[in-house]
Amino acid sequence: MKSHVLLGAALLASVLGACAPAVTAPQTGRIVNAVTGEEGTVTFTRGTLTPRVGDPFAPDNATIRIGGRTYAGRTYLIGNGALPGGLGFSLAFGASSGTDGSAVTGGGTRVEGGRPVPAYTGNLIARADGDAPGILTCTLTVDAQERGIGECFDGAGTRYALQF
Repeated sequence: MKSHVLLGAALLASVLGACAPAVTAPQTGRIVNAVTGEEGTVTFTRGTLTPRVGDPFAPDNATIRIGGRTYAGRTYLIGNGALPGGLGFSLAFGASSGTDGSAVTGGGTRVEGGRPVPAYTGNLIARADGDAPGILTCTLTVDAQERGIGECFDGAGTRYALQF
């Protein structure tokens, strides 16, 4: 009887889970002016930071707010590259003794590279409308979880750093 109740509960949970809305909150990060240190925000539409055949005239998927201005633009990512995964370190030690009173000890160390992390590269071109139109051109590196880093330049050559 208990197995029928558990099976029914599991079935109900899976049906309800299929009806639940997908998480679509935007991916938010920050942008920093490398000259003044002023900070702002960068927001990407969730699910749009992956490589795909792109339409250069697709709707904007990024919003940048910094310096009292709002920029809107579109990312384009390519590649199937990888970021280094870090280093691994292991240490081993062992000892044994024989029935004749002999003893043996040993040890070893090992350093190895970690598994590479899938990453994509691309760019973002964002524009601000208004009396003094502006543009930011950015390069991006994004991992499979839509986290990344980048760097932008405005029309005056000011550099901005991105983290998201």
